[in-house]
Amino acid sequence: MTTQQPAHVVVIGGGILGVSTAAHLARAGAQVTLVTDGALADGASGRSIAWLNSSGDRSAPYHYLRLLGLDRYRTWSARRPESRDYLRFDGALKWAGPGESFRQTFGYERAGGYDSVWLDRADVATITPDVNADAVAEEGAIFNPGEGWVNLPDLVAVLAAEAVDAGARVLQHAGRARVEVTDDVATGVVLADGTVVPADHVVLATGGEVPAQLAELGVEVPDATPAAFVLFTDPVDVAVTTVLNTPRVAVRPTPDGRLVLDADWAEKSIVVGDDGALVVPEESVQGLLDEASKVLAGNPVLTAQRVGAGLKPIPGDGDPVVGAVPAIDGLHVIFTHSGATLGLILGELVAEEVLTGTPSPVLAAFGLGRFAEGADLGEVGIGAWAPVPQR
Repeated sequence: MTTQQPAHVVVIGGGILGVSTAAHLARAGAQVTLVTDGALADGASGRSIAWLNSSGDRSAPYHYLRLLGLDRYRTWSARRPESRDYLRFDGALKWAGPGESFRQTFGYERAGGYDSVWLDRADVATITPDVNADAVAEEGAIFNPGEGWVNLPDLVAVLAAEAVDAGARVLQHAGRARVEVTDDVATGVVLADGTVVPADHVVLATGGEVPAQLAELGVEVPDATPAAFVLFTDPVDVAVTTVLNTPRVAVRPTPDGRLVLDADWAEKSIVVGDDGALVVPEESVQGLLDEASKVLAGNPVLTAQRVGAGLKPIPGDGDPVVGAVPAIDGLHVIFTHSGATLGLILGELVAEEVLTGTPSPVLAAFGLGRFAEGADLGEVGIGAWAPVPQR
């Protein structure tokens, strides 16, 4: 690609989006500094179901972007056989809750050419033997053979190592950094201890903290970020390979034989203290364990190893917020709920925008301009959402 390469790019954020962007920039020859508040992947990337998908009904631009995200993971997997330890495409199964139906969702997926198979309850054991067929809705379920999962801390570590090998500098445990702006131009990053890291371009990718950090710069982004948690089980004796998105629990395996669980109802039970501390009720933890046992073949007894609680990044309209910040020259932002699926592709496209100075047509629907007064949402592709968990 033709580049107008900035002398120095600072990326703020140690999750999949920030580290992917830093790695793509460094590979392309840019001088890069990656700044993280704590350790790499200690935020949302370290507590994610990390379901790789473009499931359900969404806008055409968003569906296309997610398909590109899946494509990049397949390329990554093909070129790095060792990635099978933390990246798998063994399919995903979902079914509707009482009084609901996924027939319309299935029809939408098939109409768009998405790899989607309807399974009657009697066929579940044949296709996904790790699932308890008796727990599946009477109408059946949707199996998406091309979906999978990634263990983001492992991927982040690999990307960070590649970035360093390409010359990037990584500053972990730097505290909450802020973007330094002079005359509406991003000129660097100020670390928690007051150290200034000059930059020709800054990329802000701090997950659920993005809206507050932009607000400090006078830029407003609609925000629907909730407190959330996932539960990591102790190692299980049964083989689980299928990602499950069921009415009461979502399940995916980990490389070390554990399971990651979450659910919307459990998320809503979190108690947020006056000091911002998050408390996860014990009954919610046990509830998730019980619900996961019900949907797995053999109903194994599951026990909790740890809980990961924090902010779950979700833009106000559900779609990603990605691209240049119009009010501040030299500043890019990445803020999205689908960080796992989009991790590789957004890092690639944002790096290309920064290096070439040319906006990506793929990202046109997701810029901050859509929130401007009088913006035509139809033109930027804001679409409907189906009742499927958007993890």
